[in-house]
Amino acid sequence: MPLYEHVFIARQDLSNAQAEGLIEHFGTVLGDNGGKVVETEYWGVKTMAYKINKNRKGHYAFLKTDAPAPAVQEMERLMRLHDDVMRVLTIKVDAHEEGPSVQMQKKDDRGDRRERR
Repeated sequence: MPLYEHVFIARQDLSNAQAEGLIEHFGTVLGDNGGKVVETEYWGVKTMAYKINKNRKGHYAFLKTDAPAPAVQEMERLMRLHDDVMRVLTIKVDAHEEGPSVQMQKKDDRGDRRERR
């Protein structure tokens, strides 16, 4: 089955438990349609570059999935209809990277950056 990575932004006025509940909800939607969630990450509340629906911040979530295309389409459709989800991005990838995503790595672990003066 194809591999996908999804990032979605939920409204800022949700609690952390509600935002993580959305991750579980969309994971079960994917599972019901023949796919599976390989890994999930909750990135927390982050400030956005511009306002979306009068919100300056949002709960960011990241999912790595292994699912057929119809299952991903159904999950995206339900995400776009859900009132708490503001934006959705889905990317098809050849392989999932091992370990945490770049957002979850500590700044000390990013050794390829030059030092500041």
